[in-house]
Order: sequence, then C-alpha cells, then structure tokens
Amino acid sequence: MKDIIWIIAVVLVIGWLIGFFAFPALGGIIHALLVIAVILIVYKLVTGRKV
Repeated sequence: MKDIIWIIAVVLVIGWLIGFFAFPALGGIIHALLVIAVILIVYKLVTGRKV
C-alpha cells in the first residue's frame, strides 16, 4: 500500500504517452494529473512522511 503513489505515477506516465500520441486532447488532462503525482512524490521524498 505504501508504493501506491509510485504505481499511480507509472500508470499516468504510460497513459500520458498513449494520450499524447493517440488522443492529443486528452494528453493535457493526463499531463495535469501527472504533474500532481510528481509533486506528491517529491513532497514525500523531501519530507519523509507518508502522503
């Protein structure tokens, strides 16, 4: 359960790449979600706390 953020980030990266090439309109939405996931990962690494 503690690695759920990493799983979400990987799924979003894959979805973003698929969306970027197949559906350019959805790529922006997935990109925004990817940015949020990356911010959460960086926050977790910097603070050392569980998100």
